[in-house]
Amino acid sequence: MDHGTRPRPAAPERNGTTDDRPGRGRGVLEGAFALLDALRRCGDEAGVTELALACGVPKGSAHRLLDQLVAVGAVERCGSRYRVGPQLYRLGQAWEPHPGLRLAARLPVQRLRAATGASVVLAVLREDRALVVASAPGELEPLVPVRNGTAFRLDTAAGSALRGPLGGGPVLDREDVMDGVCCAAFPVRGRDGRTVAALAAMVPAGRRLDALGEAVAGAGAALGRALARGVPRRSVPPAALAP
Repeated sequence: MDHGTRPRPAAPERNGTTDDRPGRGRGVLEGAFALLDALRRCGDEAGVTELALACGVPKGSAHRLLDQLVAVGAVERCGSRYRVGPQLYRLGQAWEPHPGLRLAARLPVQRLRAATGASVVLAVLREDRALVVASAPGELEPLVPVRNGTAFRLDTAAGSALRGPLGGGPVLDREDVMDGVCCAAFPVRGRDGRTVAALAAMVPAGRRLDALGEAVAGAGAALGRALARGVPRRSVPPAALAP
């Protein structure tokens, strides 16, 4: 036996099993994010029992995790119910799917909405879904509400614009996905020519879809040119930053 080497102490056990701290940490994080996603799906407020059932975690564990999330500002407590907190909102606003995309999209999205009355979304490809990163509600509210963070299938005009090479024109949807709703979408390309997003506008059936397609194509091309030029970073005076 090598007396110069001390044997490593056995890992602590709980209920007869090894307590793997890294794995346990991942479990806690997964539980916390599952609760946050359940709150997002609820859209407003939810109670502990409702959230625990939605996430498949014990009610006691859900309560402890929610208390921790409240402590860091990711969740707000409203009596006996919970909702997404301001810290999570601030963190989410920092996410950028492509350099400068969300900032460059602000004016084109709003101008397209003002010019057409359409519900306008800017979507990016995330896994097998189209994720809305900028939006402006239009005539179709509340039939087809548009909200940042909403994800939808790729068998849509926006999904087609995101996925495949196009002949240069907009993708038109003439009530193909939903009765009474038409859509025009156009790919937004980055500096290297690759598609980084899709701009889409939805209107009630009966509108001139060709004219809408031209407006969407113009706005999408303008957004692509803004990305090619490069959008200056936003600067915030140090005094405006909260400690």
